[in-house]
Amino acid sequence: MSLTGYVTITRPVNAAAAGLAAIVAYLIATGTITTAALLLFAVVTLVTAAGNVINDYFDVEIDRVNRPDRPIPAGLVSLPAARAYAVTLFLAGILVCLFTNELCIAIAVISSLLLIGYAACLKRTPLLGNITVSYLAASMFLFGGALGGLPGLLHVMPFAVMTFFAMLARELVKDAEDVEGDRASGAATLPIRYGIRATLFLALFSALLGVVASLGPYLWWGFWYIYGILPVDGIILFACIKVVRSTTPEEVKTTGASTLLKAGMFASLVIFTLSALFL
Repeated sequence: MSLTGYVTITRPVNAAAAGLAAIVAYLIATGTITTAALLLFAVVTLVTAAGNVINDYFDVEIDRVNRPDRPIPAGLVSLPAARAYAVTLFLAGILVCLFTNELCIAIAVISSLLLIGYAACLKRTPLLGNITVSYLAASMFLFGGALGGLPGLLHVMPFAVMTFFAMLARELVKDAEDVEGDRASGAATLPIRYGIRATLFLALFSALLGVVASLGPYLWWGFWYIYGILPVDGIILFACIKVVRSTTPEEVKTTGASTLLKAGMFASLVIFTLSALFL
């Protein structure tokens, strides 16, 4: 076991990015940033880190095939230590959340339970697992908006919807990449059950829905927002169009679609932030 393993297993960059997304959501919902936003960052970062750890705990056999460099299969973190670490992070996140409000607490508890359920069993359920993790990504915006009360929660809905569908597209593409490892572990993912092509067409449809949702904030941010979000939408659609003809996991990986979708989602967060600050 090593300190590096304990840091790496949380995917700290992803966890911190999730925390920043919650702050952006709060900025969008309220038009301001207060010290309370630091609570959002702490809660989302801790819960996301816990989810990453528990996911690696349950996915150890899959990772031995797909990602042998991950901390548990690489021997940097033991299974019992990973389980205890995940529980500690979940509890820390919920404890910090007690200083927010009832809406935030409800979202944090539900998200924590879904993270555990996803890692334990839902991930191996065709489409339902993909929908779960997509909701969890969208919940970062719901959580940030909820600190502004019900009006804040409603105001961030377009961003949550866009994030949900963009993440669903990426999850489907990742499943198409990971067919070999998932099949070896006995998982019945969508591409294993219905084929890679069908899964990739569904990813493209999901991306289209995300693009449509991304246009909603035009109603209050105007054309400058559209000028910023359209190139991002282009990246997301290009990734899904580029990969849709792939028929094998190797071809899916070669397109780099998963990386492009991740870049598009990050770019959308930048556009949301700049729009909230200046428009």
